[in-house]
Amino acid sequence: MNHVGVATPSIEASVALYRDLLGATGAGEPFDLPAQGVRVCFIDLPNSQIELIEPLGEDSPIHGFLAKNPKGGQHHVCYEVEDIIAARNALRAKGATILGTGEPRIGAHGTPIVFVHPKDMGGVLVELMETPKEPH
Repeated sequence: MNHVGVATPSIEASVALYRDLLGATGAGEPFDLPAQGVRVCFIDLPNSQIELIEPLGEDSPIHGFLAKNPKGGQHHVCYEVEDIIAARNALRAKGATILGTGEPRIGAHGTPIVFVHPKDMGGVLVELMETPKEPH
């Protein structure tokens, strides 16, 4: 597992929550990811990360999620795979639905990603990301 994505109406408030309530000391600088329609900030944990995602503009794909969950909440779980195309094809061959066009796009770690429909993953939105070539 690489990270858990958490949708939030405010990255700044969420960073404060993880820092003040849970003692997190490693928060990256927030950055915009226009291609995904989100603003992102990673909270470093000893063995994983929390990816805070905030809507970036009115067309953000997480507006609907936040409309149903105004305070935010768990959005997705992300798993690293060695080869995104091979992983996508294997899941499709087993009947899983890849969201969007199914073609990988570049995610917040700068590596190709795809999302798998929650109906095929026990109700959980799953992101697959290709393992970064450089340590993260």
